[in-house]
Amino acid sequence: MADGISIEIESLAASGAQAKPGGDLVLFVGEDLALSPRAAEIAGPGAAELVARGASVERFKGKAQSALVLTAPSGLAVERLVVIGTGAEEASARDWAALGGYTSGKLGSRSATVVLEWPGTAPSSDEVAAFSLGARLRAYRFDRYKSKKSPEGEENGGGGRLTLLVPENAGLKKALRGAEGLAEGVILARELVNEPPNVLDPEEFARRASALEKLGVEIEVLDEKDMKKLGMRALLAVAQGSAKEARVVIMRWNGGEDASEAPVAFIGKGVTFDSGGVSIKGSGGMEDMKGDMAGAACVVGLMHALASRKAKVNALGAIGLVENMPDGKAQRPGDIVTSMSGQTIEIINTDAEGRLVLADVLWHVQQTYKPRFMIDLATLTGAILVALGQEFAGMFSNNDELAQRLSAAGEATGEKVWRMPLAPGFDKLIESKFADMKNTGGRHGGSATAAQFLKRYVNDVPWIHLDIAGVGMGSPATELNRSWGSGWGVRLLDRLVRDHYEA
Repeated sequence: MADGISIEIESLAASGAQAKPGGDLVLFVGEDLALSPRAAEIAGPGAAELVARGASVERFKGKAQSALVLTAPSGLAVERLVVIGTGAEEASARDWAALGGYTSGKLGSRSATVVLEWPGTAPSSDEVAAFSLGARLRAYRFDRYKSKKSPEGEENGGGGRLTLLVPENAGLKKALRGAEGLAEGVILARELVNEPPNVLDPEEFARRASALEKLGVEIEVLDEKDMKKLGMRALLAVAQGSAKEARVVIMRWNGGEDASEAPVAFIGKGVTFDSGGVSIKGSGGMEDMKGDMAGAACVVGLMHALASRKAKVNALGAIGLVENMPDGKAQRPGDIVTSMSGQTIEIINTDAEGRLVLADVLWHVQQTYKPRFMIDLATLTGAILVALGQEFAGMFSNNDELAQRLSAAGEATGEKVWRMPLAPGFDKLIESKFADMKNTGGRHGGSATAAQFLKRYVNDVPWIHLDIAGVGMGSPATELNRSWGSGWGVRLLDRLVRDHYEA
């Protein structure tokens, strides 16, 4: 796994700190276009005047997310001088990850010296770490299956080297290690979502998740024989139409002071390809259904991030991995299956399969591990796209405190959630004449009835269901991501754990 960029850190206080010859030099200015004394010293005599003249010609005002690029600048031993605007915003209110992403995007695959300083307050260790995180995430690309790679120098081309000249701060090394591990977790999630379904079937997905053992994560892989013994008949009903066997992967990171303390738990839907089964989808856009495992990808990426920074928490990740296909052995509308909980489900639509997978995994986690809370993530319904577009994930919860904490983490990371309703009226829509419930309540309130279905498998455990159909795959381009698979949710959940659940 490669993030496409190499980042080195040097101290601005070092007497030899200077721009690397042959590459770019990056400076930051506000709307007054003033350089910090150290930036002006590193750039050399005449740099401030050069910036002022260039800004006048290009009408560069130093606004946030704007740049002035001067090629072969006179008197400077660099190929390009790249001046990034930071606007009038206070440093404490700045999105440092987005600034790092924007800077990385302007450099492409070029190497550069970045003077991370400007007049006023110097960036803190956490802010420098966030900048490096954004730079790494923006540089990611998925071109494994292209015989012709992107041309050298193309924006987001990756492969460049950044040397960050930063003020000396206590805790900087620790913050940078955490940011690097978090970037690796997001990129791992993106890799999984981007992989084609003929490569990433349930067994291969389980194998890649098992690689977390190298970081100290305990791994248990359940095959179909194991699941039959446990009674995971709802999950297995989804898998029975595929030639690919299902898997459930349990990942445990015991970083808390007491290994016996109840873990925080994250559960992911991992449908490695969703044809819809017998209720087959239309052909238009079906290729995107390779991304119907974005929830599981997020959980694997999160566990990587927590283990990489040795988070002081007991955390559990559980993913249900299946392929939903219309084989002659596939489940049919009208079938009734018995879930692990003993509750029976009438199958109305075989394309409402993700909730069947989650039902058994949720039940297994809450019964076996007695977690402090459970958060599940799933590309579950197209209805959430109608409601929230691609700006928010839909959040359904039975616990106000947990929901408020996750909302705050969303605001802090930019991976935002919007709380949606749970209500007894939605339960009525999934009542069945023949079983305990139906697996779909019809067209109206589709996201809410799906969440209400899942609620029947969590008992009294504090719980959140995140419907990430709009944000987990095919998400809009941002300063942090130019990939089809966004890795959404890794930063969100890492922040939640960091802020509230670490010892």
